[in-house]
Amino acid sequence: MNHLGTKILETKRLILRPFKETDVEDMYDNWAGNDNVTRYLTWPAHASREVSKSVVDLWVSNNEDMRNYQWCIELKDNQQAIGSIGIVHMEEEIDSVEIGYCIGEEYWNRGITSEAFKEIIKFLFEEVACNRIFAQHDVHNPNSGKVMKKSGLLYEGTLLEAGKNNTGICDMAVYGITRNVYSMKKGEQRRQALE
Repeated sequence: MNHLGTKILETKRLILRPFKETDVEDMYDNWAGNDNVTRYLTWPAHASREVSKSVVDLWVSNNEDMRNYQWCIELKDNQQAIGSIGIVHMEEEIDSVEIGYCIGEEYWNRGITSEAFKEIIKFLFEEVACNRIFAQHDVHNPNSGKVMKKSGLLYEGTLLEAGKNNTGICDMAVYGITRNVYSMKKGEQRRQALE
């Protein structure tokens, strides 16, 4: 892979950027302090802004690491940090990465997460030269699967009792896409646009 770190990316509604120290309040208020948001995640809701500060401080300290990919999702409309998306696991020997994401409850069901995910998929395939991108979710959280499908990932299967989150041990649905499949889809979209 051609590691480039957390480069600033932009979509119609979003700026995807490295975290800044000033994101602590937004992180706590918009997503990390909410039990509904973290229900199916592997980390508990932050009990205080101090917890959010420690996480932001860690992420900011990693901003210069070219192997670190942790984006803040900033909504252009209000210039607030409303979530995070990034690589949670990397297997460099096969150029494979796993993506994890989290967004504030107020921003659910608006296509924001899939908008961010699509841009990150494009960046990771076209610039970082990943070969495989995948994500997984607790089967009891189907909305996360909808994000994966909308972002272009394909359902690969369900791993029984393969994960653990705030609800306990759970079955994990896995979605993935390879660079070859991504390129074929992109080529098909170009052909359709020309017709």
